[in-house]
Amino acid sequence: MRAPRKKPTKTIVPVLAVRLNGFFSLQIQADGGIAAAVDDYSVNLGYYSAVAMDRAQDLTTGLQLAFLAGKSTVAREVDVLVRRLARHGLLEYRLFSPRGAQDLVVIEPQIPEYWPQRARLGNADTVVLSRFAYLRRRGNDMVLESPRAGALFRICDPAIAATLAELSRPQKISGLRRHTGRFNLELLELLLDSQILFKLDAKMGDGLRVNEGDGNLVLWDFHDLVFHTRSTEGRQANPLGGAFAYADVVSPLPAVRPSWSGKKIDLETFSTREPTSAFAKLLHERHSTRDFDDEHPITLAELARFLDMTARVLSQWTSGGDFGAGPELAYSTRPYPAAGSAYELELYLTVANCEGLAQGLYHYDAGGHALVAIGDASAQHLQALSAAAQFAMDAAGPAQVLITIAARFGRISWKYSAIAYSLILKDVGTLIQTFYLAATDMGLGGCAIGSINIDLFAKMTGIEFHVEGPVGQFALGRGRKAEAPG
Repeated sequence: MRAPRKKPTKTIVPVLAVRLNGFFSLQIQADGGIAAAVDDYSVNLGYYSAVAMDRAQDLTTGLQLAFLAGKSTVAREVDVLVRRLARHGLLEYRLFSPRGAQDLVVIEPQIPEYWPQRARLGNADTVVLSRFAYLRRRGNDMVLESPRAGALFRICDPAIAATLAELSRPQKISGLRRHTGRFNLELLELLLDSQILFKLDAKMGDGLRVNEGDGNLVLWDFHDLVFHTRSTEGRQANPLGGAFAYADVVSPLPAVRPSWSGKKIDLETFSTREPTSAFAKLLHERHSTRDFDDEHPITLAELARFLDMTARVLSQWTSGGDFGAGPELAYSTRPYPAAGSAYELELYLTVANCEGLAQGLYHYDAGGHALVAIGDASAQHLQALSAAAQFAMDAAGPAQVLITIAARFGRISWKYSAIAYSLILKDVGTLIQTFYLAATDMGLGGCAIGSINIDLFAKMTGIEFHVEGPVGQFALGRGRKAEAPG
């Protein structure tokens, strides 16, 4: 007697939906418009039909993305609304099983432009996790992220974490289908689009140190690229800057470290309160200037002198590799010290108010001591960069000249392992102090700025953020003199 044939198991396809990220809610304004609001802050989103606004209420729990692809008038209206919410970073996306409606993964955008896309995979494709991908605990959640990705993935199903562990080695899609208990092609395609996964081909070998589609990535260590993207703006949605996140947890450390209990040698008898040299006087007078005199701006001649004093190439030479090994290397000397004489730092000047120089973005050619205009930078991007720096300084107005310090990362990482990015930041510190002293000597004002949007800079220059990207900023101009009392 023939055994009864088993019925094929029906595949349950996960559903992708979009919803508000939990901090904001949609509110109807008195004038009939709609806004996303949290506490006393709101973002106006425009005007929509009553039917569209009624459907938009589904954004509280989740509106299927498939609906937005529809051709009805309501679908098009809601799509406009959702796209506006996405640009403001107010959305997240849930991949869930229609059976029980439980979340499998929640996708949290890290850049405003992120929109979930599926990069198609076939049974013959072989995939592996990017070496920049990492899974970590965040509160009570497990999150999968990468400095290359425009979103992080909050893992809600433990079975997915097990699948991710398998993907640390190259896996063929057909094999994953056979051996993985809860195979989820939709998630893999989303991860592929986010560059958390990548496809291997015959030329890539075992996938341990391949370029992942970009040869410049070979020069990056994992920790350096994570540090670069997580300590700057543009590719993450975490709080950044003076947020006083631990004010309610621990007391602040004292401004001056308490003395050790050992024998103290008093140095006052060897010191003098008055500077004994011009350099000592310069060090004592150095300070940050945040307000600039726009009626008497810095001049092009002063800017040229400033750059000559601080950053121009003084000499160039070539030398064989260290210990006589390796290719011949080119070096230069400049007014500030740099790790291994690499001089990886480049200066980009956003000029807002400089007598004799038109507004715009310029690159400083340190070898030729010249400014080269970058015509592709839009006025909108220039204004955004300048406004962000003004906000970071807590200044009344923009810098007359905003110097963005960018690094050619490969110039350092080609030679140094484990310490490449830290060396770059040390070089930034020495250059900024050089800027401060030169500005003080010239009677100008300057201020170091601790945050910058690396994605915005990439759009302005057309250079990928991991090839040549910003690592510091300095506002320069003629300081506003304090008004005399009375």
